[in-house]
Amino acid sequence: MSLKVGDYVDVLDEDLSGEVIFVKKNLVTIQTEDDFEFEFETTQLVKVENPKLLKSSGFNEDTFEKIHLDKNPKKKKSTTVKRKERTQPALEIDLHIHQLVKSYKRMTKHEILTLQLDTAKRQLEFAMRKRIQKIVFIHGVGEGVLKLELEYLFKRYDNIKHYDANYQKYGLGATEVYIYQNY
Repeated sequence: MSLKVGDYVDVLDEDLSGEVIFVKKNLVTIQTEDDFEFEFETTQLVKVENPKLLKSSGFNEDTFEKIHLDKNPKKKKSTTVKRKERTQPALEIDLHIHQLVKSYKRMTKHEILTLQLDTAKRQLEFAMRKRIQKIVFIHGVGEGVLKLELEYLFKRYDNIKHYDANYQKYGLGATEVYIYQNY
């Protein structure tokens, strides 16, 4: 491509354009509308045939922003939940310590409880991110300490409710959590 003084060019891979003011072999010096001078290789430039046409069209960044700001955002249509999604089984999280670690012999009761609660919190937040509505935390019967701590954890969240899980399937050792989804 041969460029000469007076040609109008755009710079590839940059938001620059201007008029050619000096040409020396492979190097071209351009002057922008703001009177800055830049030097580029000819392979980095594209000649613009009608720069006045681009300017006179009135379509610049300000116009582009106004168009996007003026548009009224459309209301989201409510999505209907398919039957298959409503009947999906709940995510089951077994919090028994032997399911979480290989060996717990040297762990204190406090360390075990902390690990179980951290796992429950991590899984609950995972379910919220992935929009899973039901989770069953299997905690066992025991002395009820883990169950009470789980209930305390669940009360921190506004968008969930918790209740005893299906007795026929889990007995007394599980709590089901329902996460309200904001559509």
